[in-house]
Amino acid sequence: MHLGQLIPSVESPARLQVIERAVHAAGFDDVHDAQCIELSLLERVHSPQYIEFLSTAYERWRAAGYAGDAMAYTWPARHAGQTRPESVVGQLGYHSFSADCSISAGTAGAARNAAAAAATAATHALQVGSAFAMHRPPGHHATRDQFGGYCYLNNAAVAAQRLRDLGAAKVAVLDIDYHHGNGTQDIFYARDDVLTCSIHADPANRFPWFIGYAAERGVGAGEGSNLNLPLPLGSAFDAWRDALHVAIAAIRKAGCDALVVALGVDTFEHDPISDFKLKTEHYPLVGTDIAALQLPTALIMEGGYLTEQLGENVAGVLQGFAQAHRGSSA
Repeated sequence: MHLGQLIPSVESPARLQVIERAVHAAGFDDVHDAQCIELSLLERVHSPQYIEFLSTAYERWRAAGYAGDAMAYTWPARHAGQTRPESVVGQLGYHSFSADCSISAGTAGAARNAAAAAATAATHALQVGSAFAMHRPPGHHATRDQFGGYCYLNNAAVAAQRLRDLGAAKVAVLDIDYHHGNGTQDIFYARDDVLTCSIHADPANRFPWFIGYAAERGVGAGEGSNLNLPLPLGSAFDAWRDALHVAIAAIRKAGCDALVVALGVDTFEHDPISDFKLKTEHYPLVGTDIAALQLPTALIMEGGYLTEQLGENVAGVLQGFAQAHRGSSA
């Protein structure tokens, strides 16, 4: 459901096919299958109750006699009670925050496979320096116990938690998607072992609307470990890159020893649901700037929707990163 209309989702299998072709054409052919992801890792990122719900919601929906895909029509209002209902219909509202994605027969499996790819990329990044998780659906909007924004499991958060489990003392998550990584912020907001940085369109005027403002800095132990850099609608590359450099400086100052990049390229000037003005020639520079951190880096695929240049833009970030990363290691 988008602006009052039911439309085909822009988050489709076709976008991954375009990205895969471009990445291979760019010479990235050291490909590994994702390893199975353990339930215990998912439950360190998401609530066990939510994981169980996501795994069973579609079957329960159909068993209740409902047709089509599972989708809520009622959500808890800010001033309503927060009691979790027993009905699958009520739980669909409780465990989601937007009407832009439903649950179909293959949703839980696809989401779990994407999280497995992210965890595998994190493991490889520590072993060889960097890795790219090529998967869908994206994940940075998924909170500890809610889906929305095309996201069901938070792949970037899973990668960050895997890096922590493997010994990284402090991990940075750098989210460069057009939209704020509200789910990643939610998951780590009270933790000081993960620094979350997000460069995104000002939520006063764009999804996710209610979170992503500069004043949100973390709470409790996590105070000061969340950095939001909202930008005006229509921002061009120079302003966007200035924000990137602010985030990179914060990661350096925090002393992070591993990095997760939530790699969204919906900042592109022709992206169908965004309005930043980055051009194809800018994406290698983005990769170069990020590589300057010289950290083990897992790049996790987020947004970026079907345009002729989608695959080229993703490959551009990877090429810029790889060339600079090799140069810094030489």
